[in-house]
Amino acid sequence: MPSLADTLFLTDAQLRSSTLDLAVTPFPPRLRPRARLGVLDITEFYGDTTGGVRTYLREKAVYVEAHPEVRQTLVLPGAADAITSSGGVRIYRLRGPLVPTQEQYRFMLATRSDRRIMKHEQPDVIEVGSPGFVPWIVRLAARGLDIPVVAFYHSHFPRLFSPWPERAGVFRRSAHNLAWRYARLIDRHFAHTIVCSRFVGDDLRRAGIDRVSQVPLGVDLERYSPALRAQRDEVRRSHGLPSGPIAGFVGRFGKEKELDVLVAAWPQVHRKTGAMLVLVGDGPQRAALEAQAGGASWLRFLPFMRDRDALASLLAAFDIVVAPGSSETFGLAPLEAIACGTPVLSADRGGMSEQIEAAGAGERFLSGNPGSLAESAIRLLESDLATHSRLGRAHAEANNDWKSVFDRIFAVYTSVAAEAGR
Repeated sequence: MPSLADTLFLTDAQLRSSTLDLAVTPFPPRLRPRARLGVLDITEFYGDTTGGVRTYLREKAVYVEAHPEVRQTLVLPGAADAITSSGGVRIYRLRGPLVPTQEQYRFMLATRSDRRIMKHEQPDVIEVGSPGFVPWIVRLAARGLDIPVVAFYHSHFPRLFSPWPERAGVFRRSAHNLAWRYARLIDRHFAHTIVCSRFVGDDLRRAGIDRVSQVPLGVDLERYSPALRAQRDEVRRSHGLPSGPIAGFVGRFGKEKELDVLVAAWPQVHRKTGAMLVLVGDGPQRAALEAQAGGASWLRFLPFMRDRDALASLLAAFDIVVAPGSSETFGLAPLEAIACGTPVLSADRGGMSEQIEAAGAGERFLSGNPGSLAESAIRLLESDLATHSRLGRAHAEANNDWKSVFDRIFAVYTSVAAEAGR
């Protein structure tokens, strides 16, 4: 049976049969007219194969559906205009072109439709989930409506231009500084910003952006469970993986993930431990990573996994999961691994580093350093993995249940709406 999220969040293939035009289509009545708080989420960071933002929005919809005192409207790009609704959640999909070289994303350009939606739905708070066109579209669409806007800092975009500005050359340093100027510019339109790690919050405050709340992301503790580890041999066989030690990475193969550091380190790890490296997903760096490994037997690629239950089983079947990116705002896939009882090797900077440090759920290595990654991976693979597994699961249960996460996020919305007199 399809889940609530699967019913609400249509794929591009499903959207292509829609003939709606949301610039003129009459809208259905607002949901839950007596709800104490309505939030409208708008972002370009949503697609059929995207990761953390997609999970965040789908889990938020599940939370809202279970809490009748609130309602949610989502405005997302897609292959065609469409409307889907549940008891408390409505999703407007706006037709937008694909982003070149980033084809899991689409541009959000329909300003007229956005304004119609905002005037009709009358949210108490708007959450902006991407820093590109969307802040400006919201500013135009919501003019005169007096709706406070909250930014969720899913992407640490100044660090994408230059992960290590203190080491960068003139060009990258200039790009980094320009990105921060842009961040401060769009911050003028935000009543508040939500971040999910101390790493990002500290960067924002140093840049003069100080209306910030830190809330970690969550994990489905039932789906991602250590109980899945009992099936690891069967799961490995189903993917053609060996019975020996395996380290995995799950996510987009983008430059910001620093997978080149991971692949550069792995020959040393394989020589010492015999561990295979499995990269699950896809992205623009796939060909470069294949060329870097040169057809080595210790590297396997598996495709993006849409089935979340199958992904949970695979995460539980790995001995460790590696999170090499040093500019990650959080890292949902490694958190899901921790919830499954799989230890994580993380860079020593970024959101996931903080989770590993707090939980004792693995090891950390010097960011960007293949030699340090190799040494830490060997140490972790040869350590008492069962202890890391137990500590990680306990940390996830105490800090990352989605209900408690969204309780905190909706408390931020309530405070922002109250300050705005809504």
